[in-house]
Amino acid sequence: MSKQTKEQIMFVIWAQSVVATLGSLFFSEVMRFTPCELCWYQRILMYPLVIIYGVSLVKKDWNMSLPGLILSGIGVFVSLYHYLIQKTNLFPNAGDSCGLVPCTTEYVNYFGFITIPLMALTAFIIIFTLHMLLLFQQRRRMK
Repeated sequence: MSKQTKEQIMFVIWAQSVVATLGSLFFSEVMRFTPCELCWYQRILMYPLVIIYGVSLVKKDWNMSLPGLILSGIGVFVSLYHYLIQKTNLFPNAGDSCGLVPCTTEYVNYFGFITIPLMALTAFIIIFTLHMLLLFQQRRRMK
């Protein structure tokens, strides 16, 4: 994998984190949707990724972005759990005690399945997968 390709992938990762961050701010600040507790956890995991991957991209040092891999990996599980609370009966009472806004609240429900946690899950999966691709390519090159 060329250096330019790595930079392009890192840019896509950074851009995905920016879009996800701006999207969450749009829903809360423009649309006035009050985030539930699990939404706050997802934000706590997503917002630093903008800085982590942005600095890594500017300095062209991919090793600096390792915390982003950890945060995005945790974000996958938090978002998946949140989505399962909303859309299945696997955790029947889990979302009811999430604070002021129940975690089962669906402010957005496009096509009957696209909710805010699914959007966050998609962003975390894209970030995590592309970062893993970079790591595998780097490891393959070292052999």
